[in-house]
Formats: sequence, structure tokens, C-alpha cells
Amino acid sequence: MEEQLLSTNGNKFPVGNSATVFLSTFVVTCGSLSYGFAVGYSSPAQSGIMADLGLSIADYSTFGAILTLGGTIGTLASGTIADMFGRRVTMWFLDLCSILGWLSIIFAMSVWWLDIGRFLMGIGAGALLYVAPIYIAEISPISIRGGCTAAFAFMVYFGFSLIFLIGNILTWRTLAVVGIIPSLVQFLGLFFIPESPRWLAKIGRDKQVEASLQYLRGKNVDISLETAEIKDNVKSLQQLSGSRYLDMFNRKYAQSLIVGFGVLILVQSGGTDAISSFASFIFKKAGCSASFATTTMGFIQLPFAAMGIFLLDATGRRPVLMVASAGTCLGNFLVGVGFLFKDYDHTGRLTATLVETGILLFSIFYSTGVGGAAITIVSEIFPMNIKGSAGSLAIVCNWFTSWIVTYAFNFLFEWSPPGVFFMFTIFSGLMIPFVAMLVPETKGRTLEEIQASMTLLN
Repeated sequence: MEEQLLSTNGNKFPVGNSATVFLSTFVVTCGSLSYGFAVGYSSPAQSGIMADLGLSIADYSTFGAILTLGGTIGTLASGTIADMFGRRVTMWFLDLCSILGWLSIIFAMSVWWLDIGRFLMGIGAGALLYVAPIYIAEISPISIRGGCTAAFAFMVYFGFSLIFLIGNILTWRTLAVVGIIPSLVQFLGLFFIPESPRWLAKIGRDKQVEASLQYLRGKNVDISLETAEIKDNVKSLQQLSGSRYLDMFNRKYAQSLIVGFGVLILVQSGGTDAISSFASFIFKKAGCSASFATTTMGFIQLPFAAMGIFLLDATGRRPVLMVASAGTCLGNFLVGVGFLFKDYDHTGRLTATLVETGILLFSIFYSTGVGGAAITIVSEIFPMNIKGSAGSLAIVCNWFTSWIVTYAFNFLFEWSPPGVFFMFTIFSGLMIPFVAMLVPETKGRTLEEIQASMTLLN
């Protein structure tokens, strides 16, 4: 059993890196693999679905964007479900929605079945995007919390990359069969992992708090101080205010709300889901080989996403997010310049090179830090008494922004290919001053310390 002394607020208590933490993280990240499959599915499946079912561009744009609409609705319900019934029950709910959604697509004979399936997948994905990072953050020791939470983002990229790779050789129905597997694995795996000790403390199950924490840290680890800190924090927050939905708009939570909402809105406004959903279409318009470019995109993301897992705990959330945002800004700028030169590039080589380089650069920096750092920060900053309402509303903002960007992308692209990517460039660049001025560093601090420092007491 690996054990280390961790100091917080002058107190030292041992934190064991129990195998249960890694098992729990693995089970939860199976859901993020399914989410990666869902986001990436629409790109390699586009030509096959449009040909087989006779869909128009407008039909397929709706199919691609309706995932985000379902995600918004799923997120609205997830905060309440997670607070009332626990993190595990919420994940079972999302798995059921995802499984039904994939089945609807597998057996689809019309656009309605596709849209219903995509919508159900969105509901499951919306709940997952809220509850999974929070669960991981709540069970993980400080020393590996950033890496464990970033593993969620890594599995999203892995799912996205894998669906791109195998999408070049499988039909769209067979691809949907592959997509259902991670949800089935997570559904079964949830039977073998504990509930979040912080959620148990919130609802007053003190004995179960200790049992869950002991199971997570290891049987030989002294958990008394960590248990006391969790319980004391929950009690102080309950005295501070209740847990009504509107409590989160109290002025003392202003910084948490601004940071949580702002980070996610800027991430989506930078074009991440639009690029993920329509990468094949973008490459074809630029004159690139779509299959080669998407395959390269799939391979190149994984090692950089893996590197991001270690960077978050080694260097901190703020520097990773700022440097990675600068990289995505440059990537979008190169794509915009590439399309700007298209009318003057008679051979097409310059446009193809710039667009492919820009998209790959965007993918590298996004997978290295933007996605993982944003998810990690949002999972850490909200106090327990508003975590359900504020966390779910932050993810609603994420999904709503994603829906706007994804649905509008094809129409904006037809209007001005360079224009849409220059807009993405601006929003990607805005992340840098936003983080520099407003986002605190959360590396090496307990959740209780982070949340107390961001809560105004008067």
C-alpha cells in the first residue's frame, strides 16, 4: 500500500493511493469513452448515413447538433438526480439513455430514429459531463486528483480518435454497435465501486462516509483527519445557506460561477465540438484526403492527451490552460488563413497544408490541456451546497453554447470558411486573459480549501 503524508491548512494526514480509486476512475471513464464515441460518430458516419437514408445537409446538421440539445436537458436533470440519489445512480441513468440511443441509431430506418437516438445519447452525455468529473474529484487524493480528472478527458479523446480510425473501415450501423460497448461496461462496473464520501456526508450518512473513504484509501490508512475535514466543511456550508436552486446566485459564490461558466463557454466558442463533428467535411472542402487527415487526427491526439494527465498535477491547471489555449488559437488562425487563400491558390496545396496543419495543431493543444484543464477546474470549484445546481447549470451553458456553434457551423462555413475560423480564433485567444485574471490555481489544495477560498464570507 502506497501512503504519503499530505499537509493542508497545517494539518497532516496520510493519503493512500488505493487501487479502488483507479478502478473507480476506470469505470467512470468508460462513460467518457462512450461520450467520445458519440461526439465523433457524426463525422465518419456522415457520407454513409446521408447516402443510405437520403438526408440533406440541413437534416444532417440537425442530427449532428441534436446531441447538444439532449445534453442540455440531461444536464438540467443530472444535478437534481445526483444530489438526491447519488453519483452512481445518476451514472446508471445516463448509461440507460446512451444504450437506448445507440440502439435507435443501429436500427434506424428514417431520420426520426436517428434524431431520437442522438437526442437520447445527448441526455446521457449531458449527465455524464456533469457527474463524472465531480465524482472523480470527490474520491481522489490531492496528489493525483488532477491526473484522475484529466483521465476523463483523455478517454473522451481516445473514444473520439478510435471512432475516427475505425469509422474509415466500418459501416455506420456497425460503428454504432461499437459505440454501445463502453456504456454496457460502465453499467456493470458501477456495481463494484463506492459512492462519493462527500455526497454521503452531505446527506448525513456519517458511518457510510467513513466506510467509503476507507475503501477508497485502503484499509491500513488513517482517514480520521480527512473524514473530519469533509464533515466539518459540509456542516459549515449547511449553516452558511441552504441548498435551494437560487442560492447559487448569492454574491458570495460570484467568483465560482464566473470561472465555471466562463471557462466552459469560451472552450465551446473556440469551435471544439464543431471541428470534432464536421472534421471530414472541413478536410474535404480544403482539398485534403479526409480519411488520411482524420486518421492522423485520431492518432496524434492520444499521446498529447496522455501527457496532459501528468501536466495538470506537475505544473498546475492555470499554465496548462493558458498555453494550450494559445495553441488552439494558432490552430484556428492557420485554418482561417488557409481558406482565405483558397481563391488564389490554384494548385490547392497551400490551402490543404494550412488547413490540415491548423486542425491538427488545434487537436494537439486541445487534447493536451484545454479540455482536461477546463473539466478539472469546474469539478473542483463549486461548494457542496450548490454543487448540484451550479455544476449542472455550468454544463447547461456548455451544451447550449456547443449547440449554437455546432448547428450554425455549416451555415456559417457556407457563408465564409475563413470568417468562421477567425471567430474561433478570437474566442480561443480570449481564454488566456480570462484565466490570467480570474481563474485560481487549484493544484495541491483540497476541495474544501479551494471552495472556501472562492466563497466570499460577507
